[in-house]
Formats: sequence, C-alpha cells, structure tokens
Amino acid sequence: MQHEERPFGFWMATALVVGGVIGAGIFVLPSQMAGFGWTAVVAWLLGGAGAIVIARVLASVSEARPEEPGLMAVIGEVLGPIAGLINGWGAWVSYWCANAYIALTSVRYASDLWPFLAKTPFHQAVGASALIGGLTWLNLAGLKASGRFQVVTTLLKLMPLVAVIVILARLALIDSSAFTIQPHPPFQPSGLFAATTLAFVAIIGFESASIAAQRVRNPERNVPLATMSGVLLSCLIYIAVCTGVSFILPQETLAASNAPIALFIGIYWGSWADHAVAAFAVISTVGGLNVWIMLQGEVPLALARAGMLPEWMARTNVGDIAVVPLLLASALSILILLIGGWTDGTGLMDLMLKLTATSGIWLYIFACLTALKLGVRRILSVLGLLFSLAILYGAGLVTASLSIVLMLAALPLYFLAQRGREAPAMDPVG
Repeated sequence: MQHEERPFGFWMATALVVGGVIGAGIFVLPSQMAGFGWTAVVAWLLGGAGAIVIARVLASVSEARPEEPGLMAVIGEVLGPIAGLINGWGAWVSYWCANAYIALTSVRYASDLWPFLAKTPFHQAVGASALIGGLTWLNLAGLKASGRFQVVTTLLKLMPLVAVIVILARLALIDSSAFTIQPHPPFQPSGLFAATTLAFVAIIGFESASIAAQRVRNPERNVPLATMSGVLLSCLIYIAVCTGVSFILPQETLAASNAPIALFIGIYWGSWADHAVAAFAVISTVGGLNVWIMLQGEVPLALARAGMLPEWMARTNVGDIAVVPLLLASALSILILLIGGWTDGTGLMDLMLKLTATSGIWLYIFACLTALKLGVRRILSVLGLLFSLAILYGAGLVTASLSIVLMLAALPLYFLAQRGREAPAMDPVG
C-alpha cells in the first residue's frame, strides 16, 4: 500500500515546535515566577535568547545534513553512533516520562469541568491513561491525521494567551488609567541563575521538527524555518503573557493562585473565564502530549534505520508508524500513572518531569558539539554549549546522573543491532 512518508509541510512542522514548547506550563508559570520580581524579566530574556541561539544551531545542523532521517541520525553520523544512540534513547525515555506528567496535568485541568475525574488520585491516573491510549491510537492511524490534529490544537491553545495579550494591550493603549504596575522585588543577581533555569526549562521542546525531519517535506528548507519560527513565536508568547500577568496582578495574589491565567482573564472579562481557560488548558496539554507521543515512535525508527537499534524496532504498519516503540512507550507511561495513582506518588511524577528536562538539555549539548565538528555556526554553538551546561548544572547533579544512567542503558541494544547486521554476512558452514 502506498503512503505519504513526508506528510508535514512548513505549517505542520511549525505546529509541532509550538505544540512541543507551549503545553501546561504557561498556565501556571506566572505564579511560579512571581517571587522573582524584576529578576524574572531578565531571566525570560536570557532564557529566550538561549533558546533562540540553540534553535539556530539545530536549524544549521539540519541544513548541513538534510538527507539524514533526523537530528539523532546526524549526531550519530558526525560524533559517532554511540553519541547518536544515547541521545536518541535518552530522548525516547524522556518522552514517555513527560507524557505521564502531561496527561495527568490535562486530567487535573479537565476536573474543573468534570469534577469526578479528580475524585481520587487513581481516578486521575485512569483518566490520564485513557487519554494516552486515545492519542496513541490516533498516531497509529497515520502521521497525516496526527499532524492535522496538532495544527488544530495549536491554534486553539493560543486563544487564551492571545486574550491575555489583548487585555494587556487594551490596558496600555486605551485604558491607561487602569494600567498599574504592581510593586515587585527589585532585580537580584543572586536569583538570576535559578530564574533563568526555570524559564529555559519551560521552553524546552523546540527540537521536535529537527527530530522528525524524515517526515517533513523539503527538510533542508522547512525544518530550519519551522524551528526558528516556532521558537520565536513561543518565546514571544511566554515573555508577553508571563511578564504581563506578573506585573498587573499583586504578587501575593499571583503566588497564591493555581490558575493565574484564568484569574487574570476573569478579573477583566468575568468569572466565566475560569471554566473557559480550564478547557483551553486541556486543549493545550493534549496538543503537547500528541507531539511527544508521535516522537515516541519517530526517534527509535530513525535510530533503527541508521543501524543503531535492532531492525525489529523499525518495523512499521501501513501508515509507516513504528508500532513496537510507540506502544511500548505508551505502556510505560500508563504503568507510571497507575503506580503513581495507586500510591499517590507525587514524588515519582516530579522526578519524571526533571528527567524530561535534563534529557532535553543533553540533546542540545550534543547538537552544539555536532555543529562545532561540522564547522557551522561556531560562535553560536559555543554559546549554546556553555548555556546548556549551565542549565544542566542548575537542574541538579542527582537528576543529571540518573539521566546518564538511563541513556547508557541503550548500549546492549546497540551491540545487539551490530550483531544482527553482521550475522547475514557470515558464510554458512558445510
């Protein structure tokens, strides 16, 4: 059966980038950043600048090797297969770790509309598991359907964020008498590192178009363009929304709120905003979840086609979807959810989130090293490398060490793949 192997054009690829970056975090970040005051403004600028620098490096790497099936394959081709493998495997682990957390967050937002979902932690876990199962089925049906779904959810998730920007613009330009910047702590250099780490970790996820390059039409043009367009749009939205909300609302009110975006819109547009923003937050998290579930199959597929994983991980269905790694990753996400729901394992979910962030930072480090070896964007690559190392340090030694252990766990599969490739070349005996 014929199928379209490259269903993503520029807009779908850009939706992947924006969908991977803007998820649940933006709906709670204003509260998390409130205590930093003016330091948070500088942190957003630094975090955004770091993301733009690294995104340009990723774009340049994709431009230099457009024939490769994705970023992991380029890293493997330039730095050696072991480097490509451990990065790809680390990313794969981070996706199903993140998906458990994202799905649970989506159900918690949805419980504002359907309270029975939050009756017990196990109810939440079952609802999140059902969501992962549904999106896994959607991705098994084919990438074109998944891509269209991503475009729709990306457009919808931006609506409450655009509403915040519209309110801020109206206050500043039309109703300036109501535009009052609330007192906030002054800039403190001692808090800049922590605030920048928090801001950058929120932006992580802009590599999705580079990873899924084998699915993008005209990748030498569309992958770099979608990566840069997606990260620029995402950073502008993060900075405008989080900074604007933080400085219009009193710090004490903001820090105590679990839904700062809903609180802000509700003050100016009415109490109906609570439920409306909750609905859009569900859409936002589902859109982000769809991206990472798609990549659960794409990363192992690219690694297997590059000879770094056994061939059975590259077996696809009629829609050219790698079934085994996609189903395995979703099953692991569901297992984490059910264990966490049964034991009320909040600490387990927090660890999964930290591992996700750390694995993403390792990917940026190796991508910058790849660019340096290729001789492209040398200055930006050095800046991106130093920035990523600093953020990795800020993420914590324990989490970084655990992420290394998980990445190295892929080595047995690599050696198994090499044995499988060598076996047919041996002459039969007798």
